[in-house]
Amino acid sequence: MTVQVTITPNGRMSLPADIRKRLGLAGGGALLVEETEDGVILRTVAQSIAHAQALAKKYTGGKPEASVDAFLARRREESGE
Repeated sequence: MTVQVTITPNGRMSLPADIRKRLGLAGGGALLVEETEDGVILRTVAQSIAHAQALAKKYTGGKPEASVDAFLARRREESGE
């Protein structure tokens, strides 16, 4: 879906109510803005986390031993903590 929004002179824009409702932002909330060479991407925090997890899974093959938690556990074990 493509929707045109207007940016005010002070840089504000409004997302249409139906989009805010679908994103769970009806009562307000935060969006993360990513600038790409193709344009701008707006994501909710939950969408950004899911996107980062998908990227990590792509590079780690979903192996639990490649997680940050596993890395930190190995470092603690190596340091004797």
